[in-house]
Amino acid sequence: MCGICGLVVPVGTARVEAVERMTAAIVHRGPDEGSVDVFGRCVLGHRRLRVVDLVTGSQPVEDESGRIVAVFNGELYEFQALRDELAARGHEIPGTGDTAVIPHLYEEHGPRFPERMNGMFAVALWDAGRERLVLARDRFGKKPLLWTRLPDGSIAFASELKALLTLPDVERRLALGALDAFLSLGYVPGEETALEGVHRLPPGHRLVVENGEAHVERYWQLAPRRLGLVSEDEWLAAIRDEVRAAVRRRLVADVPLGALLSGGIDSSVVVAVMAQEASGPVRTFSVGFPDARYDERRYARLVADRYGTVHEELLVRPDAVALLPRLAEAYDEPFGDSSALPTYIVCEHARRFVTVALGGDGGDETFAGYERYRAHALAGRLDHLPTAVPRAAARALRLLPAGRSEPRSQLFRAARFLETAGLDETERYGCLMEIFPAPLRAVLWTDEALAEIGRPRTAGEFLGPTEAPGLTGLQLLDVATYLPGDLLFKADIASMASSLELRSPLLDHGLAELALGLPPSLKAHGREGKVALRRAFAADLPEEIGRRRKRGFGVPLARWFRADLRELAADVLLDEQARGRGLLRPAAVERLLAEHVEGRADHGARLWSLVMLELWLRRWVDAGGPPAPAAPATVLARG
Repeated sequence: MCGICGLVVPVGTARVEAVERMTAAIVHRGPDEGSVDVFGRCVLGHRRLRVVDLVTGSQPVEDESGRIVAVFNGELYEFQALRDELAARGHEIPGTGDTAVIPHLYEEHGPRFPERMNGMFAVALWDAGRERLVLARDRFGKKPLLWTRLPDGSIAFASELKALLTLPDVERRLALGALDAFLSLGYVPGEETALEGVHRLPPGHRLVVENGEAHVERYWQLAPRRLGLVSEDEWLAAIRDEVRAAVRRRLVADVPLGALLSGGIDSSVVVAVMAQEASGPVRTFSVGFPDARYDERRYARLVADRYGTVHEELLVRPDAVALLPRLAEAYDEPFGDSSALPTYIVCEHARRFVTVALGGDGGDETFAGYERYRAHALAGRLDHLPTAVPRAAARALRLLPAGRSEPRSQLFRAARFLETAGLDETERYGCLMEIFPAPLRAVLWTDEALAEIGRPRTAGEFLGPTEAPGLTGLQLLDVATYLPGDLLFKADIASMASSLELRSPLLDHGLAELALGLPPSLKAHGREGKVALRRAFAADLPEEIGRRRKRGFGVPLARWFRADLRELAADVLLDEQARGRGLLRPAAVERLLAEHVEGRADHGARLWSLVMLELWLRRWVDAGGPPAPAAPATVLARG
C-alpha cells in the first residue's frame, strides 16, 4: 500500500523538488520507505507501506530494459498467477510480490494492462521510449487518483489533493458548482473536485498522456454475470463460493491482519469467513456511541464471541475541539458523511495492532441492501394517486416531533418516503439521497455565489439517470456515484491517515458481477434486503445478526448539535472569517441552527456538512496547503 504522485513536463527535465514536496505530503500513506525518481521529462514519487514482499518489494518497478517504470498504490490479488504467466513468456520479474508484474503486463498489453489486474489500485506508468504516461484506477475506485494540467502544460497527479496543493501553480479557485453538489449529496460526485481544474480519474478508467494530449478512457464497466443458474440453492452455493474466494484472496499479507466489525451483515460475513479460513484467532475492531440508537457493539460482540476473535471495542464521545480539525486535516476534499468520524477512529485504533484490515464495504451496492431501494420502488406504486395526497400525509407526519427530528424513527422515514411520491424515477431517488434540497440551497447561497452557480440543481440531476431499469439500475447508479464518491473515499482517507490498509472482499469484481445478476427475489423481499447474502451464510452467523435490518454506520448528530457541538457549530459558521467569504447567507445559517437547537427540525446532517466545509476551507484553501517537507525523500536520476 502506498501513496503515489508525479509530474510530466512538456519539454526539458521535470522539477524534482516539486515532486519531493508532493511525496512528503503523503508520508502517512506509506511511512516505511519512499523515493523520488527522475526519468527525463517525468518524475515519479511514492511512499510505501510494506505489506507483501517486505524486503525486495521496493518501488519504482521497471522492465528489464529500464524504459518502462511504474509506481503503484494498492494490492493485486492472485498475482502469483500473473508472475507465472509472464515468466513463461520470458519476462524476468524480481522479488516475490505483486507490484513488479506491472511493467511486464504493460509490455504484453500496452495501455490495456489494467484489464488484467484484479485488485485495488492506482498506478502511474512511464514509457520512456514513447514518452507516454499512463494512469489507471481500479474498477470500483477503492484507491484515489487525482490529476491536473498546470499552466505550462505539465501534468501533475497524486493519490490525495494535499499533495497537489504543494505545487504553487495549482490554484485554490473554488468550483462553486461542485460545492453546490457537495451540499446536495455530502460529497462531490464524478470527475470534478471542489477546486477548478483538479480532476479525479474515474473508477475503471485510464488516462493516457502522449504528444501533449491527455485522453481519459474507460476499460471496465460493471455488468451482471449470467450463469444460467435456476434454483435458489444453486445461486446461494455460487454466492458462498465467490465470497469465500474473495475473502481468501485478501488474506495474503506478510504483516498482521484483522477486520473492522460493525455488527452488520456485511462485516459479520467477512469475519465469519476469515475465522474459518485463518490458522489462528482473527483480530476484530468495533466502535460505538453512548447513544443506544447508534451503538451496534452488542451485535459485533455476538459475532466476535461466536468465532473467538481477539476483539477490541471503542466508545466514541465527541471532543469537538480535537476531533473535527483532525478530520479536516485528513479529508483534504469537502466531505459531509459523518460516519467518517467513527471510521477514522476505529482505523486509528486498529493500526495499533494490525497493518491490514478487511471490511464490509460494498455489500449494500452489490447485494441490494439499502432501505432506499425498497422505498424507491414502493413510492413508484403511489404514482396513481394525486400528488397532493401523499404530500399532505407527509406534512402531517412532519408535525409530529419524531417525524421532524428523529431520522431513525419510522415516522421520519415515512415522511421522507411520502415526499418523494409523484416524482419521476431519477428525482425520486435523488430526493432519498439528498442532504440540502435545491430550494434550501437557493436561499443558503448568497446572490454572488448564485450568480456563478446558476439554478441549484437537484440531487437527481447531479446523480444522473439510471443505466438499467428497476433495482439493478439503482445498484449501478450507486456503484458509479455514491460508492466511489462517498464510501470508498471515506474508507481510504480514514484508513490511510493511520497507515492502515483496508481491503473490501465484497467489492471483488467477479463477486459483484455475480451478485448483480441475482434474480430479484434473491436481492430484496418485502422489507428485507441482501436476501442472497443472508441466506447463503445463515448457518455461519448468530441468528440475531442474520435477521437484522440495515441500520447504517450512523452518528448521533441531532443530539451532538444540540449539546456537544452546538457552540462549535455557531462559532465556526458565524464568525467573521466565515461571514467574510460571501458564500453563505448568515441569516439562513442562523435559522438552521435555531430550528435544530429548538427541536423544530433535524438539521444534524446539514450542519455537519456546513461545519466540515468551513473547516476544509480554512485548512486547505485559506492556509495555502500542506507545510514544507521536514526531510527530502531519496532522489534518483535515471534516463
